[in-house]
Amino acid sequence: MTDLAKLRTANAARWSAMRVTGKATTIDAVARRLIAPAAKAHYQAVEARTGVPWWFIAVVHEREASQKWSANIAQGDPWNRESTHVPAGRGPFNSWEDAAFDALVMCPPYASRNKDWSSGGALTMLEQYNGLGYAGKGVPSPYIWSGTDQYVSGKYVADHVYDPDVVDRQLGCAALIRRMAALDPSVMVAASKPPPGAPTKKAAAAVVVTGAVAATVAHSAGHPLWIIVAIGVTVFGALGLFLYLKRKQASP
Repeated sequence: MTDLAKLRTANAARWSAMRVTGKATTIDAVARRLIAPAAKAHYQAVEARTGVPWWFIAVVHEREASQKWSANIAQGDPWNRESTHVPAGRGPFNSWEDAAFDALVMCPPYASRNKDWSSGGALTMLEQYNGLGYAGKGVPSPYIWSGTDQYVSGKYVADHVYDPDVVDRQLGCAALIRRMAALDPSVMVAASKPPPGAPTKKAAAAVVVTGAVAATVAHSAGHPLWIIVAIGVTVFGALGLFLYLKRKQASP
């Protein structure tokens, strides 16, 4: 079973390190199409009903259905007929918005229940939406990372059939969200918070300051040199541990 907390941390680190490598004009054209006022109005109407950010709905619509308004964002099937692909047996619906509501509220991974819309949280929910097969293999999902330097190759070419040499040519969600955010300030992807117990810069600063104060007090009080050295070793040891844990936390 995939550890979602670790996947959120890994996706947040990838987002921070990510460099977009896809064709800039193509990414810009798709991003502008997704944030166009008419399209955005549809996405915001679904956001109002589900609590899912409109930009999340937009990139799902693009990945699942190439933004076709006749298609369900759940799997790309026509929303006015019962779906045949997973999730199968959904619909028919009265409108694109009703189909989107069903996909986000009634179908796994139940995106409407998500409360973490930071970079790590949103990208991990997108990965769950597509499926956790890539995470199970320990590789970046092209659904998220295609078009960035975080993805090279590997794709599920059929259900449960993974080919490590196939390259997904469809733009991933991360590259699209990055460009959308540059064009539209309402696309707000917050930085991920460190998991409980994770080392922070404030904690490291506190260790250093406390150690420096302790060494100064020890010196002023005339304590032997070895005590002052011991304090210094302890401080730098704690700082070294902090840096190690930060690197480990950022590793996928």
